[in-house]
Amino acid sequence: MTLRALIFDVDGTLADTERDGHLVAFNAAFAEAGLGWHWDEALYGDLLQVAGGVERIVHYARLYRHQPDGDELHALARRLHANKTRHYVERVAAGAVGLRPGVARLIDEARAAGLRLAIATTTTRENVTALLQATLGGDALGWFEVIGSAQEVALKKPDPAVYTWVLERLGLRPEAALALEDSRNGLVAATRAGLPCIVTPTPWSETEDLHEALVRLPDLDHHPARPDRLVSLDDLRQWHAEAPISGASAPP
Repeated sequence: MTLRALIFDVDGTLADTERDGHLVAFNAAFAEAGLGWHWDEALYGDLLQVAGGVERIVHYARLYRHQPDGDELHALARRLHANKTRHYVERVAAGAVGLRPGVARLIDEARAAGLRLAIATTTTRENVTALLQATLGGDALGWFEVIGSAQEVALKKPDPAVYTWVLERLGLRPEAALALEDSRNGLVAATRAGLPCIVTPTPWSETEDLHEALVRLPDLDHHPARPDRLVSLDDLRQWHAEAPISGASAPP
């Protein structure tokens, strides 16, 4: 089937937002609340296995701080996450986070070729807006026909709900689109929704099992067979054309 749309994940795929964005913002929120909590990079790498910022805070508080689960903990996590989002947006607006190699170029190529663009993420819409406007310009939000975020879909990746939601609003069958992800959770979500998926892992996800990926790339500026050549829109079309059509679920 002809490729008609590209569906991008955000954190890790459009930009490696974790180290200089989210991690710093989490720790700023913890310090602001006077909790004495601090996440280093090694711990944060483990916590990234938990999708969703509120869920990540709750998991940490229960497992590492031995706090009892319940309404009080979840309310605290929501307050911390709201403040964390404020710190993150401020950092992104200040230029602390940049797009990964090849992302802006391929988005430009896709727009020029008339491909539809969408986003499927488990981060907040506020985070998406901040990143797109800071890195691609004030009009960039309008380039994406559908944006599925934590506000639209409650279930987090690896659940396929956000991809299913995006595909329904695009009015496309999954085999007409191509997902771009960076992690195991994202890859599983895409493939469970029936989407072929290209993965560009980050240092946070490079050791994960990514065997279901249609193609694994270091980034969108490096062709897997020709490291001296940029990945082009024609490459994406070719890989998409070679993808098996399958609605089978991937293992978690």
